[in-house]
Amino acid sequence: MMARDAGSNEPTREFPGYPTGDDLKARSTATPEWTADTPGAPGGPGGPAGPDGSDGPGGPPSGGDAPGGGGGAARGLLLLLGAAALAVVVLLGIQATGILPEFRNPFAKEQTDRSQPPLLKSIQDLSRYVAAEGNFQVVVDTQNDRRNVPDFLLNERTLFVGAGSVEAYVDFTKIGEGAVVQSADGKSVEIKLPAPQLGETNLDMEKSYVFAEQRGLLNRLGDLVGNDPNRQQQVYKLAEDRITAAARDSGLSARAEENTRKMLEGLLRSLGYQQITVTYIAP
Repeated sequence: MMARDAGSNEPTREFPGYPTGDDLKARSTATPEWTADTPGAPGGPGGPAGPDGSDGPGGPPSGGDAPGGGGGAARGLLLLLGAAALAVVVLLGIQATGILPEFRNPFAKEQTDRSQPPLLKSIQDLSRYVAAEGNFQVVVDTQNDRRNVPDFLLNERTLFVGAGSVEAYVDFTKIGEGAVVQSADGKSVEIKLPAPQLGETNLDMEKSYVFAEQRGLLNRLGDLVGNDPNRQQQVYKLAEDRITAAARDSGLSARAEENTRKMLEGLLRSLGYQQITVTYIAP
């Protein structure tokens, strides 16, 4: 055998040294020091998951929400709604104060007209001379209730202020033969006309209004079930009847006679007549 020198037991430079049995035992009992950035470490990039399924030891599961995540979403939603409500209040306040007069309110009221076009039913030729017109105003106070029933249960009282007009006219279509008589010299004429008539009462809804209204509890409940759109029709009819009666007693017909007479006298004098006589015949 060849003799070995003192350094023959050491590993060569070309091959790494192999650990002995004592070295392997020490390494197996030692705790490895892992870091989150160490490749292949638990919880690190490419490393195994923790014992509870998390990315790291004792951490929350991967992709899950932290405890209290639902409460945070609710708070965020409330903050968003509060901010939207505050924005609406600020926009309305800006328009009300007139700071920005050209600002258009995005929540402004809009009215849509879906009315049908008017339908022409008939045309009537009129040959009447409107000689006078009376304007009237009446206060209608009506009450509908039941006996032995308290007013707070069943009661309907309306205070209505009605404004309307009535015309007084002479109908020239009723002038018959022989109604106009001229003298032989052509200087005088006699005309017989029908007596003036009163037209229908025209209730002006722009000037008429309900001043006050009282309704019992049962009446209001009935409106919720089925409201009658023609409920005020009775009040309107009473106002028209009162105005018509007032027109008859106001001397409107006499004023119409006088105005018609003056109109004819001025017209016939311009034609050369010197004496004009106008008489009225009762219908």
